[in-house]
Amino acid sequence: MSVPPIVSRPRDSLRAQVLRALATRIDSGALQPGDRLPPERLLMENYRVSRTVVREAIASLRSSGRIETQQGRGAFVLAPTFNHPYVVDASDLAKIGDVLQIMDLRIGLESEAASLAAQRHSSGQMREIRAALDRLEAGIKAAQPAVNPDFDFHLAIVRATGNAYFTDLFVQLGPCMIPRARVDLFKDDRRAKTRYLALIQQEHAQIYDAIARRDAEAARAAVRLHLTNSRERLRRALEQRAPLVAAPPDDAAGDASRAASRPGEVAAN
Repeated sequence: MSVPPIVSRPRDSLRAQVLRALATRIDSGALQPGDRLPPERLLMENYRVSRTVVREAIASLRSSGRIETQQGRGAFVLAPTFNHPYVVDASDLAKIGDVLQIMDLRIGLESEAASLAAQRHSSGQMREIRAALDRLEAGIKAAQPAVNPDFDFHLAIVRATGNAYFTDLFVQLGPCMIPRARVDLFKDDRRAKTRYLALIQQEHAQIYDAIARRDAEAARAAVRLHLTNSRERLRRALEQRAPLVAAPPDDAAGDASRAASRPGEVAAN
């Protein structure tokens, strides 16, 4: 199966370029629902990238619901899914900005922690990570926010580094570092929230699998992808909401302009 070359954009990462190339093939119909993606080795050779880059791009497609992977068979294109708009109030905007900064910190901290955990974990620590993942799964199935189990899962990974400084910093941040602890992107739409949490849980499972098989690079990539996806969801929500808040209503703009043009009068701020 031939693979078209990447159309490079200087500011894009290699993962983003491969992701865009594959997504374009799906969107154009070159890859139809049910079609299998080219094997990793072929993608690596054609795009001239590493296995990690290919896996990150494929994992991103999977987490966004574009493909599914089947053990021993490969990755298959899924039918298009409903893209649910985020619901963000004006009061959420400042919180999103703060959470985005925390996500920047988490990407650096937890990516390296996952790599170390893959190399250093004990069997007992692996059981703790698995138990946290199972509690998170139970919370999601019960339609709960599952913020604390989510935090516990990431904390169990950090503890498996064997480095107390990683753990101390992570504990100081606390459960508020989980984005949905501070910003609810779906409000009362329970169905959309459940689908969102299911996608997150798929990413968690990929992290667990990489650590369990002691694949340090895959663990680092899986956490980076998971947290980057979370950050980008927040950014999209912010971009979706910002134009609605930035532009004043026509009447208000007109009133302000008229007030400023009257001699001896100053428009109120």
